[in-house]
Amino acid sequence: MSMLFDSFWRAAAYCLRPRVILLSVLPLVLVVALTVGLGYFYWDVAMDQVRLLLESSEFVNNGWAWLDSIGLGRIKTVLAPMVVIFVVTPLIVMVSLLVVALLMTPMLVRLVALRRFPALEERNGASFLYSVAWSLSSTVLALLATVASLPLWFVPPLVLILPPLIWGWLTYRVMSFDALANHASAEERRTVLKRHRMQLLGMGVLTGYLGAAPSLVWAFGALFAVTFFVFLVPLAIWIYTLVFAFSSLWFTHYCLAALQALRQERAAEAVIVAEIPVAEPPLLISVE
Repeated sequence: MSMLFDSFWRAAAYCLRPRVILLSVLPLVLVVALTVGLGYFYWDVAMDQVRLLLESSEFVNNGWAWLDSIGLGRIKTVLAPMVVIFVVTPLIVMVSLLVVALLMTPMLVRLVALRRFPALEERNGASFLYSVAWSLSSTVLALLATVASLPLWFVPPLVLILPPLIWGWLTYRVMSFDALANHASAEERRTVLKRHRMQLLGMGVLTGYLGAAPSLVWAFGALFAVTFFVFLVPLAIWIYTLVFAFSSLWFTHYCLAALQALRQERAAEAVIVAEIPVAEPPLLISVE
């Protein structure tokens, strides 16, 4: 647990470095450009489809009639934007995570390694293409899990549990692999991930809940006006990139510290084995 908290506060401190803040700008520009472009072409279409779906539901119409009876009929004007936001948010989260993993994580790992682990040998257990394939395959699995679990999101308790679990699992898979890709051998990486799987998964779930925070910013904008919401999109996405930058730093500090401890442990075991005296075979005297 001490290593967990130590890596947490170190990651938080690194997020305040101007270099880390500047590094978060590039993923922000790319994700904002993608989001705004898709919103420009598909926002109205998505809104029309959601409104059509809601209006065709007898259950929703009964709910709107009840809201009108108690003077809350205005809520139905923001229901369609809210549905679109909650459907799009997981996609934005996964794209942000993937962009951070590909663009920021290698530079953040190098920064942490140079400042804290300068003597840690790089054994290059995974190539860049392998890391990309790992991140893409993990993202596809998370997307499939998101689509499969989407109907359960309308159950109030599950909407607070399932998305962070999926995002947390994805964060754990991507960030821990990238943190160890350059410095650990393939065998060392498997050993570290096996020994610390529960801690790493817990870190991923926690950052998954942190990643859900920008959704409040999106919803806040939708409650007032679409124009206000558009201005809040870059802010929400920048929060996403900072959250994932923090998670990348957290996983990097933890995984490299775990790798260093593993190598020290194996070096100590090798010294102990080398110091154990080898018993000499008994001297056999033949009597003729």
